[in-house]
Amino acid sequence: MDNNRIVMANFLLFLSFFIFTSELLEAQKAPAVYVFGDSLVDVGNNNYLSFSIEKAILPHYGIDFPTKKPAGRFTNGKNAADLIAEKLGLPTSPPYLSLLSKVHNPNKNISFLGGVNFASGGAGIFNASDKGFMQSIPLQKQVDYYSQVHEKLTQQIGASTLEKHLSKSIFIVVIGGNDVFGYFDSEDLQKKNTPQQYADSMASILKVQLQRLYNNGAKKFGIAGLGAIGCCPAYRLKNKTECFSAANDLSAKYNEALQSILKQWKLEKKDMSYSYFDTYAANQDLVHNSTSHGFSNVKDACCGLGELNAQIPCLPISSICSNRQDHVFWDAFHPTEAAARIFVDEMFNGPSKFISPINIEQLLVI
Repeated sequence: MDNNRIVMANFLLFLSFFIFTSELLEAQKAPAVYVFGDSLVDVGNNNYLSFSIEKAILPHYGIDFPTKKPAGRFTNGKNAADLIAEKLGLPTSPPYLSLLSKVHNPNKNISFLGGVNFASGGAGIFNASDKGFMQSIPLQKQVDYYSQVHEKLTQQIGASTLEKHLSKSIFIVVIGGNDVFGYFDSEDLQKKNTPQQYADSMASILKVQLQRLYNNGAKKFGIAGLGAIGCCPAYRLKNKTECFSAANDLSAKYNEALQSILKQWKLEKKDMSYSYFDTYAANQDLVHNSTSHGFSNVKDACCGLGELNAQIPCLPISSICSNRQDHVFWDAFHPTEAAARIFVDEMFNGPSKFISPINIEQLLVI
């Protein structure tokens, strides 16, 4: 009889642990991911922009993607948006523009509840940052689109149900690089703004758009700072293959301004939580500790032509490295899937020098 009681007690203990673990795992799941940003997280929106010249539609883009074909990602395989969804056990949030035709067709099954990607290659925090690409969806317009989605969802499921859904969802924001490129491409901008003034303006305008998202239900944010932009192959060409320090300095100034704004915003909005990814520090770690991360080349683009494989873009006629795992950069501007995967791993459970004040795994359980 005593043995039976012991067995029963152990069984109940195991059952309780199983239920607790299941509830904890369920609590760690986000129901959806809503993505805003530029080509680092665009999963195909630009393919639907008639006049955009910034499209990942040519070979060799997508060479390592599951379909082995160009998939609207500006890399050889999956990008950060794909990898974040993968970490969360969710399908990649579809590009918003791919859903528009379905919205107006009642025979098509369409739900924004599973997440949406609004990101656009060439997009910036400033509306004019896509000037060289003819057409993109700047951040303000991306948030406009999200506001329309919010309105539709409110009509579909009601305000209270939507509020609960969005409060558990993750809002990813990866943007700002094109604004830095725009600054150094414009003598007029440089005359009118010191680097510090420009960086402060970038951070302030981003805060306005984050506030708009918050006003429409967003409570959990994953926000990426700028990487060492001056170390991308395109900018190394400006400085005899070494990093272009002026661009790195502007990136660092923006990151500092952004972190300050986020800390202040958190004090104002107690129900808002965020993970800030220090892309700059993570980027520099890859460069200075490349071999420990499995990389042998931190300067050259994998796909392109000319010096550093960066003088001519990644085109069908371009040379392409045989082992993409060795390279940090896929083309003159964008990381390989291998590099993006390391960044996303660090976003989820990396050390505090890369992700703060909490990582995304911690963000999920708040």
